[in-house]
Amino acid sequence: MYSLGFDIGSSSIKASILDADNGTVVAEGFYPKEEMTIDSPQPGFAEQNPETWWEYSKLLLKQLLKDKNVDGQKIKSIGISYQMHGLVLVDKEQNVLRPSIIWCDSRAVNIGNDAFRAIGEDYCLGHLLNSPGNFTASKLAWVKQNEPEVFNKIYKFMLPGDYIAMKLTGHISTTISGLSEGIFWDFTENKISEKVLEQYGIPNSFIPEIHPTFSVQGKIKSSIADELGIAKDAVVSYRAGDQPNNAFSLNVLNAGEVAATAGTSGVVYGVIDQVNYDELSRVNQFAHLNHARDKISLGVLLCINGTGIQNSWLRKNFASTLSYNEINQLASKISIGSEGVSVLPFGNGAERVLQNKNIGSQISGLDFNRHNHAHVFRAAQEGIVFTFKYGVDIMKEMGLNINVIRAGKGNMFLSEIFRETLANITGASIELYETDGAQGAARGAAVGCGAYSSFEEAFVSLKKLEIINPKKELISVTEAAYSKWLSTLEKALQ
Repeated sequence: MYSLGFDIGSSSIKASILDADNGTVVAEGFYPKEEMTIDSPQPGFAEQNPETWWEYSKLLLKQLLKDKNVDGQKIKSIGISYQMHGLVLVDKEQNVLRPSIIWCDSRAVNIGNDAFRAIGEDYCLGHLLNSPGNFTASKLAWVKQNEPEVFNKIYKFMLPGDYIAMKLTGHISTTISGLSEGIFWDFTENKISEKVLEQYGIPNSFIPEIHPTFSVQGKIKSSIADELGIAKDAVVSYRAGDQPNNAFSLNVLNAGEVAATAGTSGVVYGVIDQVNYDELSRVNQFAHLNHARDKISLGVLLCINGTGIQNSWLRKNFASTLSYNEINQLASKISIGSEGVSVLPFGNGAERVLQNKNIGSQISGLDFNRHNHAHVFRAAQEGIVFTFKYGVDIMKEMGLNINVIRAGKGNMFLSEIFRETLANITGASIELYETDGAQGAARGAAVGCGAYSSFEEAFVSLKKLEIINPKKELISVTEAAYSKWLSTLEKALQ
């Protein structure tokens, strides 16, 4: 049998079709070829049309089946990975009521900060493990305050992956992991947080039905099966936010294991087996995919909004004729520390690691007589890595030991500068694997429908490509560059 995985990102839709019998990928791809548009009707706003995700998902699957000559009737399970913290609203007819307020939108920061004080810091950190911040619940509260005519039409709210599952099955549902990323879940009471709903004036009826992450969550609609050319008995049997799913795709399921990704945003995601939190909520804890009432498994998430999007912006505006590989080659000719140029990669909205401050991206230390675009290219990548380091130190304070970081060999991990700087500044070995979010979703779906009897069986075919170890001779000079960058950050935060 085949298992299909969708990865619903803000830049593109990715898909993989996995032969569950031997663990090989028979088809994979992404759509569209240029990055999807993120609309920003006001400063700090970031929106996308959920219907676009669905149309692109259908186009991509049809293209893969045709171009790779894949028998769609063998697809029996579907898994969905999705951009976290987004808000999708539908009425009783399952019509979308407004554009999705996506992960990097910062309009609800003040609403979340007010709720943190009103509900109480002890409750928020002890029960929710986070400040309500700029997460999905706060975004829904923003709609209530600013668009009451929309709020009054709401039947259910969903996360982006819940919406795609609804389009496939006709049923509206979600997971505990998803509710926790929206800051709706009380970990002490093991249920929806009544205090959050009361604070924001959100009816309990808005909450979708809850399914386990790995389970049959709905059968494909017959009409959709016909339209897509897949088996009519196919089921949606897995869904997860992109970062928990990225960790799963790298077989990161146990305490002490760490995954990283560096696409549009950058993330370090580690697993702990005890309830813990950062008192300033600079990193966040959510229910990991294997969390259960009788087993604590939490994902500690460090998110950096401005990662690949910064690289993309630099290329579009300063090097549109160059490929990313050519940019990396230019940057590699510049020494560690970029000869004094520092870049703060915070130009994609409020940053949780900076306590929801939005300081913008900044370039400092430029000398017009010494520096050129190659210095900025290197400094930009170093700035992203140094932000990882800044957050990793917070995670270490929470008791998370980081000796090995696993990642897929894609996006910024294709850059030798990026991955070597990360190894040298964290002291961790970087393990790169041949996988991505869409493959992880396909494996998860195969587990959820019973095609794989265990996680171990699901990852037998996972291929390790490369290991990057810290270089002792470069650690001190990298640490010196980080100290200079950190000084620049501290001045920007004053």
